Amino acid sequence: MDYVKVIGLEEGLSHMEVGVTKLTRILEGKKEAPFDSESYMRLYTTIYNMCTQKPPHDYSQELYDMYHKVLEDYLTQRALPCLKEKHGVFLLRKLVLRWSHHKVMVRWLARFFHYLDRYYIGRRSLPSLKEVGMTCFRDLVYKELHSRAKDVVIELIHEEREGGQIDRALLKNVLDIYVETGTDKYKNDFEVLMLKDSTSYYSRKAASWIEEDSCPEYMQKAEECLRKEKERVAHYLHSTSEAGLVEIVQRELLVKVAKQLLEKEHSGCGALLRDDKVDDLSRMYRLYQPIAKGLEPVADVFKQHITAEGNALIKQAEDAATSSGVQDQVLVTQIMELHDKYMAYVTGSFQSHTLFHKALKEAFEVCCNKNVAGSSSAELLAIFCDNLLSKGGIEKLGDEAVEHTLENVVKLLAYIRDKDLFAEFYRKKQARRLLFDRSGGEEHESSLLTNLKQKIGGQFTSKMECMVTDMTLAKEQQLDFEAYLNTCVATKPGIDLTVTVLTTGFWPSYKTSDLNLPSEMIKCIQVFKAYYEQRTSHRRLMWVYSLGTCHVVGRFSAKPIELIVSTYQAAVLLLFNNTERLTYNEIVEQLNLSHEDLVRLLHSLSCAKYKILKKEPMSKTISRTDAFEFNSNFTDRMRRIKVPLPPMDERKKVVEDVDKDRRYAIDAAVVRIMKSRKVLPHQQLVSECVELLSKMFKPDIKMIKKQIEDLISRDYLERDTDNLNTFKYLA
Repeated sequence: MDYVKVIGLEEGLSHMEVGVTKLTRILEGKKEAPFDSESYMRLYTTIYNMCTQKPPHDYSQELYDMYHKVLEDYLTQRALPCLKEKHGVFLLRKLVLRWSHHKVMVRWLARFFHYLDRYYIGRRSLPSLKEVGMTCFRDLVYKELHSRAKDVVIELIHEEREGGQIDRALLKNVLDIYVETGTDKYKNDFEVLMLKDSTSYYSRKAASWIEEDSCPEYMQKAEECLRKEKERVAHYLHSTSEAGLVEIVQRELLVKVAKQLLEKEHSGCGALLRDDKVDDLSRMYRLYQPIAKGLEPVADVFKQHITAEGNALIKQAEDAATSSGVQDQVLVTQIMELHDKYMAYVTGSFQSHTLFHKALKEAFEVCCNKNVAGSSSAELLAIFCDNLLSKGGIEKLGDEAVEHTLENVVKLLAYIRDKDLFAEFYRKKQARRLLFDRSGGEEHESSLLTNLKQKIGGQFTSKMECMVTDMTLAKEQQLDFEAYLNTCVATKPGIDLTVTVLTTGFWPSYKTSDLNLPSEMIKCIQVFKAYYEQRTSHRRLMWVYSLGTCHVVGRFSAKPIELIVSTYQAAVLLLFNNTERLTYNEIVEQLNLSHEDLVRLLHSLSCAKYKILKKEPMSKTISRTDAFEFNSNFTDRMRRIKVPLPPMDERKKVVEDVDKDRRYAIDAAVVRIMKSRKVLPHQQLVSECVELLSKMFKPDIKMIKKQIEDLISRDYLERDTDNLNTFKYLA
């Protein structure tokens, strides 16, 4: 029988001492042969045998304690003494070296004592060999030196921030010790203190730079600081430090000085916008965008700047306004250019951020809803469109420029609250363009209506579109009428006649009167009526003489002159074919016109630029006692002249019509809301009504209340008997 020799504790520990001494000498750089496989296996086998011997010769616990003591002795006798005498960068280098040696020692000892890790430690839930190694270093070396090392690292970071060159690899290795010792150690023993120091550093820098530098220079420095801090994290700080460092730079360099920086007198945000500093504005956006609510002050300055520029244009237009009214072309064009300019900033420098879209919208809502020299913005925009879409406007700009301008018109209209007022003014102007052949073409008319329809809705443009269609049908009918006259020679009226047949509901309402037409005109009407009644039997013609135009020839002593006049003016002039002199009362009697209308007509023919009639007595006003004669001595250098009527102020009538339509719209909105909701409190009904109507106009709260009372009186609604502020719908 073979007997296995039992290894005693003293013998085993002595054998282990030899191996540990060899390992220590190798780590200290002394002349020593490296471990070969034989010596390694001898050590491993010794420990294995000592752990597997039967009690009382199982020395696993003693070996575990020896492992711990070997590490403690090495750190206290070899590492700590030489570390304590080092300072600054030399301390860091020696610390990194000792940490490296310690890890090597733990790794080699763990190999020797591997059997403990596999069986003994696991069964007794003891810390692993690696954990013991880390704990020893933490308790003996790290605890003693981490504060001194931290101070050196922070000092080196400060040196680098000031432009100095440092050993980044060394700092990376030092900070890895903090991390590997435990992430809480990195955070509590280094990061918190480093961030505190960084806060102080950037606070001092902000105070200095904000006084010395312009806004662009300051932002360049702030951006560079952010870049370098992120670079530091990438090179030697732990990734968890990035958020804190970035937040400190943002808070100290950007948030705390935001007001001062943005409002710098000659270089702040307003100055950058004024001077078109696109790159600097883009940098401002990049810096403040990642900060919570950081862009709000920038957007406020942006809004204030646009509002100020828009108000300046309006003030300039008011100052330049002449007796003929506001120069709508100039003002609207300037507002469009302003919008294009700042929309480019929104989409470019500010990356289409919603805050800046909102700021632009709110600024233009202020500018685009101001009255200018007595004219509303809705009226000015309608006049602008009228000039743009007339023949002269299109010839002046060209097709492509007109299309671009029409797109801008729709953009501006989106900011105008009283869209219904614009629609009414525009419809009046469009009607006159179409009826008097002043339109630059159906293509552009339809293009604007298409854009308006897409932006605001079909209800907004339906009547306008029907007007364009009506004119196309009217032109076709005129050709048909001319063909009819050619086939029916006997019915020819004797003078050239053009009739435009329109659908009443699509066009603005026009003044009609029971004018006594001259016989020549009566014959024309009868001829067309006979033609029209053959074509349709269920439509009634209503003649609107106020829109008619006549070409008459005045046979004056010097030369005949063709006069372009209205139907009313022509009716007055034709009276003088049969008599030389007529009194005011005689003209009234023969034409059956109101005093107001006749005064305008006689003034245009006898007191204005072209004195085709002589008035007695001579004066600038028309009275009921005046008498008139044909002025045979009248002459002009032109062979054809247009005799204008005094302009009428249509603004008042348009506003009245719109006001009336608004009352109907409010009625409809209230009934629609109540029909679906049945019962609603007063405040909620008013609120929903405003929301429903605000797409077309901003309803007046007093008007809504008045219409609610009117609907109650007409039995559409009733008040709740228990709560008078609540309404019920009556089906």
